Amino acid sequence: MTVSQVVRDGGTIAYEVHGAGPLVVLAHGMGENRAAFRHLVPLLVAAGYRVASIDVRGHGDSSPHWPTYAPAEVGGDLLAVVREVGGGPATLVGSSSSGAAVVFAAADAPELVSGIVQISPFVSQPKPNPVMRVLQAAVLRSPRLFGMFHRTLFPCGRPADDAAYRKELVARLRGRMDAVRGVVAPVDPHWTARAREVRQPVLVLMGAKDPDFPDPGAEARAARRQFAVAEARMIADSGHYPHADQPDATAADLVEFLAVTARA
Repeated sequence: MTVSQVVRDGGTIAYEVHGAGPLVVLAHGMGENRAAFRHLVPLLVAAGYRVASIDVRGHGDSSPHWPTYAPAEVGGDLLAVVREVGGGPATLVGSSSSGAAVVFAAADAPELVSGIVQISPFVSQPKPNPVMRVLQAAVLRSPRLFGMFHRTLFPCGRPADDAAYRKELVARLRGRMDAVRGVVAPVDPHWTARAREVRQPVLVLMGAKDPDFPDPGAEARAARRQFAVAEARMIADSGHYPHADQPDATAADLVEFLAVTARA
């Protein structure tokens, strides 16, 4: 495995590239790192794609502390990777918090983006009750508590290597919890304010049993409605990370969508 770095104003963004073919860029969610896509990358490579998985700013092997973690800036990081590895156009895939970043990237540089995929996106800012707000604040400051919370996002079963992955995840979050808080901090404009500017094809993927949402199907449809051209698909028996708990089904939907973006 070769880890590369692209320089950005404020630090460096780590990424690795596998395969050959049309470019797909994968961006993980809050608190994770590029290994979140460890089960998806080989499937996309086998399907004939060149896959770049990145460590979102503040996470993994990217620089630890940044002046901002706003999705517009994370989107700029994705575009910087696209330029660094050959200029695209690329399909950008954003999981959870990174679902906002891919919208900004597609709106800001349409010549570099052939399509976007949002996996488990948040259409509106969650409004926890007072007790949940206190618990959330604790989770966002403790790597150990975040690891415990992360485990709850797999209600239908976890990958066989999940325990080892989570142990490493927790270890790599030490000293980096400002980034975890930063990527989910409320910002203006929200990604929904830029969604209508996206003219590329859009796919929304949602685990049918995602515990982050009272009604995952309704959330997926709400996300789809933000765009001019979009579809939403549900992954059965899946939680918040379908690329981890249902990688085959996720890859199948992605490959079908990638055939569309190649024609766009």
